[in-house]
Amino acid sequence: MDFGRSQHVLRWGGISLRISSRAAVVCAVLVVLCAIGAVAALALGSYAVSLPQLVDVLRGADDSFARTVVTEWRAPRALAAIVFGAALGMSGAVFQGLTNNPLASPDVIGFAAGSYTGALLVIIVLGGGYASVASGALLGGLATATMVYLLAYRGGITGFRLIIVGIGVAAMLGSVNTWLLLRADLEVAMSAATWGAGSLNGITWEQTGVATGFILVLFVGTCALGSSLRQMQLGDDAARALGVRLEPSRLGLVLTGVALTAAVTAAAGPIAFVALAAPQIARRIARTPGITLVPAACTGAALLLAADAVAQHALPSPLPVGVVTVVIGGGYLIWLLIHEMRRHA
Repeated sequence: MDFGRSQHVLRWGGISLRISSRAAVVCAVLVVLCAIGAVAALALGSYAVSLPQLVDVLRGADDSFARTVVTEWRAPRALAAIVFGAALGMSGAVFQGLTNNPLASPDVIGFAAGSYTGALLVIIVLGGGYASVASGALLGGLATATMVYLLAYRGGITGFRLIIVGIGVAAMLGSVNTWLLLRADLEVAMSAATWGAGSLNGITWEQTGVATGFILVLFVGTCALGSSLRQMQLGDDAARALGVRLEPSRLGLVLTGVALTAAVTAAAGPIAFVALAAPQIARRIARTPGITLVPAACTGAALLLAADAVAQHALPSPLPVGVVTVVIGGGYLIWLLIHEMRRHA
């Protein structure tokens, strides 16, 4: 732990929270950037809405077509980009903190692929609405996490072994997902393949509202385990000496991390690399000694909102946001691998 930086301690009842001053400032700046990005997302598009008109719409003083465009079409998408990005950032922080490895994110070690497999099985085999798909995604992610954990367990878990096993499981699940799409009816397969690219196109208030409520509950549960996560980054022996109950805390963090990824996958499909990049970017700009949850969530929200803006407005034709995050994240992953190789050389 770094005690040389300015920190504040908030106490409420029997709960105390230590906050780094720089991390708090970084989070505040990211929240402001998200607010500015959300306003831009509401105003920009093929039907442009001026700022005074946008204010009137948000005040309820404008009942024209602009109200439908802003409140029914663009607002759920902007909110989804912020909430889903925060969920992916926090999920990535959980797994990178647990393994002390920057490569350990749900999309690299197969948990996102498992959620995708579970959701695909529900869509293609069983059918059903958002609740069924969300349940399938959650069960698929949990089953994959269990399989990766058991295959990587050799009297304990190391971050490197978990990542190697996870990459292998992710490759296997990728083949299963392709086979499922090839076996499905053409119309269902096309719909599932489009959804599988990771897209916020056509997302509704119903999907955004249900997912946001579920994710907010998970935010609270994950933050409640944040103290244990910080102490586990010091090593198992040190965490145990500080009174952390390792296995219950680790199980709770894995469950909340998988559930955060599954909630996003169920609503928007698998959106890659945000969970990988956000915790590392947050650690560098906040200059924290380890992975922290809230800065990672704020960074993830800003990243996905920016990627969605690029997907909608910066290219000749709109693309699913998952395509943009894969292109940007691929370059980031190459840089990260080179950086880690040089660090360990």
